[in-house]
Amino acid sequence: RILIDQHSKNILPEWLRFLKGVVDSEDLPLNISRQALQDNALVAKLRKVITKRFLKYLDETATKDPEKYQKFWSTFGLYLKEGATSDYEYQKELSKLLRFESSKSEDKTPIPLADYVLRMNPDQEEIYYINGPSRAAIEAGPYVEMFKKKDIEIIYTMEPIDDFVLSHLGEFDGKKLVSADGADLALGKDEEDDKQESSKEEGDKLDKDALSELTSWMQKLLEKNISEVSVSKRLVDAPAMIVNPDGHMSSSMERILAASRKEQGIPGMESSKKKLEITPQNPLIIKLAKLQKSDADFAVEVARQIHDNAMIQAGLLVDPLEMVERNYKILSRVVQS
Repeated sequence: RILIDQHSKNILPEWLRFLKGVVDSEDLPLNISRQALQDNALVAKLRKVITKRFLKYLDETATKDPEKYQKFWSTFGLYLKEGATSDYEYQKELSKLLRFESSKSEDKTPIPLADYVLRMNPDQEEIYYINGPSRAAIEAGPYVEMFKKKDIEIIYTMEPIDDFVLSHLGEFDGKKLVSADGADLALGKDEEDDKQESSKEEGDKLDKDALSELTSWMQKLLEKNISEVSVSKRLVDAPAMIVNPDGHMSSSMERILAASRKEQGIPGMESSKKKLEITPQNPLIIKLAKLQKSDADFAVEVARQIHDNAMIQAGLLVDPLEMVERNYKILSRVVQS
């Protein structure tokens, strides 16, 4: 037995660089110097066999001893996520090994996507996910309101790479993976929702004409920052939220790419304009519509602050100096009244 290569770069894919072991073979193709492996079909086959066997071992461990796999995942999960985004050959196997927290999992206890699929509503066709710095921040945000109301489970992505992973996977078990900050998100609408909306008192919601006037005014006011202002079909309590017209890139992905370009000294590309959704039954939005007619200047400040608040909740950047100055103006007005 002769040691040919102590740290071979050909035996394992880059994303398995944490794996240590020994490959014992009767016959290995060597290069002309006899000191390294020759890169040929046999080495490629060896690489494939070892990778598949290791992934099979992880899958079996996750099934037989979830606690043991969870310890492995907490240490090496990032490498498997890297593989899911960079190695299409093993995406299917890796997708079964991924773990994320969800609205129906316990805190600090990530679950496999397969568990999510088992709990899906019979008429649900998509797996939903939303990014945030922490579980508490996500659950306090506007993006999960309708999911809670309709009892639809949502995956929490709390690592910078997570949205890239799910975006690259595209689907799992035939179910499309969809970011909850997308603009055209349809969670369905049942008869109970229609009854609740039709039974609202006149004073609890803006009428069609007032709503149209308000959205047109806000869109013109914020045209440099957003592409459209529309009425939300999924907000429950929050006054507004930012959504992405481009379904291919979530706000978290855009934020990470911008930070990466800045770190590498690459000139920043102008971020795409977002869409602002407002809630017609929210008291703040109702009062804003009235304020726009009685005190247009102050209404402008409030509308811009609503937009900035929604941007912050989406994890996107705003001008802090301008926002703080505006906040003081609004607080001064409130104190005086």
